[in-house]
Amino acid sequence: MNNDMQVIDFEKMDGLVPGIVQDAATGDVLMLGFLNPVSYAKTLETGFVTFWSRTRQKLWMKGETSGNRLRIVSAATDCDNDTLLFWVVVEGDGLVCHEGTVSCFTRAIALDNNSETNKKEESRG
Repeated sequence: MNNDMQVIDFEKMDGLVPGIVQDAATGDVLMLGFLNPVSYAKTLETGFVTFWSRTRQKLWMKGETSGNRLRIVSAATDCDNDTLLFWVVVEGDGLVCHEGTVSCFTRAIALDNNSETNKKEESRG
């Protein structure tokens, strides 16, 4: 991992950047959290994803109490340097979400297939 913190643009979102967590083996998106410069530095230092909790206003290493820590295999930033992507191996029982599921993304959204937006997208693709 690159320790060059000035590359990440923390200013666009008032000192935070989204951090997407993806399973290194399956490619499944597991969760999204936010990092500030301190949590980003801690993440690079420890090799485990550490977020900034917006609700508790403190550092939060995912899995610090459950044991389901997110060990980083590799990481990248997007083209604007304002979003991070972490490919991880989940330690513990592998349940990342506080609701007891592997991924936090379990609630499907019904899409209106008759909407004008969807028709325009279909005609392009």
